[in-house]
Amino acid sequence: MNVLKRELGQWRFNLKGDALAGIVSAFSVIPEVIGFTIVAGVPPIYGLYTSVAFLILLSFLGGRPAMVSAGAGSMAVVVVTLIAEHGTAYLFWAVLLAGIFQIVLGLCRVGNLMRYVPVPVMAGFVDALAIIIFKSQITSMLDNIVVTPGGIAKMLIYIGLGLLIIYLFPKVTDKVPSTLVALIVVSAVSLVIALICGGNSDVKMISDLGNLKGSWPGLHLPGAPLNGETLGIILPYSISLAFVGLLETMLTNQVIDEMTESESNKNRECVGQGVANIFCGMLGAMPGCAMIGQAITNVKSGGRGRLSTFVAGAILTFLLAFGSVILGIIPLAALIGVMIFVSITTFNWKNLRGMFQNRSLKGVFETIVTVVTVVVTVATNNLAYGVGIGIGLFVIFHFLHRYIQLKRMR
Repeated sequence: MNVLKRELGQWRFNLKGDALAGIVSAFSVIPEVIGFTIVAGVPPIYGLYTSVAFLILLSFLGGRPAMVSAGAGSMAVVVVTLIAEHGTAYLFWAVLLAGIFQIVLGLCRVGNLMRYVPVPVMAGFVDALAIIIFKSQITSMLDNIVVTPGGIAKMLIYIGLGLLIIYLFPKVTDKVPSTLVALIVVSAVSLVIALICGGNSDVKMISDLGNLKGSWPGLHLPGAPLNGETLGIILPYSISLAFVGLLETMLTNQVIDEMTESESNKNRECVGQGVANIFCGMLGAMPGCAMIGQAITNVKSGGRGRLSTFVAGAILTFLLAFGSVILGIIPLAALIGVMIFVSITTFNWKNLRGMFQNRSLKGVFETIVTVVTVVVTVATNNLAYGVGIGIGLFVIFHFLHRYIQLKRMR
């Protein structure tokens, strides 16, 4: 009975904030997911199927309320070669098998290992993600800007207008997320200007990134035969997907725990991620995991409970069926502005100042660990490399610090 009350409480305690944050989160997921499917070489609709499945399933099964999970770029990069060489039928088997591995890891309580990730590594992980998010938005702006005087000016004006609203609107009221207001206002301004200019907007919309129309597919096993040859092909990819997905998810989970000052069930989250990936494999969709930028966007927009991610999933489901008109009036610049705000607020500026103030030997070692974690993560665009090297360096410095202390005592 207490478990049921706790579960219901995670749905009901923040109804308005979760509902509004879910709207923002739904739209923040779309451009990044579509971009990742293009990188992977599959239709954009596959990424949207993944996002709907993860958002809705993990609203019920996940261990971290308000954490957005969808078709993530780190997972897409893993399967690029598999798709190019063997096709999507093998992709779907790989996703399904990765989900099974994740459930096993969750039942083995691998989520408990997160408590051993050193604070300097976590700080470096968060700062690196802020830089990566910012870089990705600059790239998105440059790749999608319409190279005309009007197109360049409008892109910059819309991004600036969005940021201005995001920062100033809370001074008027905090009842509605400023990120949602920015999306609505910038879209409305873009629509009015397009009408005045006779339908020529000179800016790209979300719908310009790829075909978003589709119907919900049925569950079925992938088309490729499941035999020894298939297992030999998909096994390395499935193992990589399982570990990369859980690593990104667990680190994101930790960040959201700290932002919301609340505890989560990380082992339950691992199992939930696995169930969602199995579902995606049978659905004919991409692999997924937690998305740090979108999770932070959800929390910054007021999301705290399970309803926020459910609303995001429900909106994406609606958009799959009827969304071409709605998506057609949202300029990409509006979402770029939101994500730039997320990157700025994600970066730990206080920690940056503290690096220059803490001049003890331990402080210097921790600063080096944080900086190396940031540099490696940003340079490789790979969370596993950055965190792995950061943890290894922290262990080395820990024993070196103990050795120096012992020598001084002697």
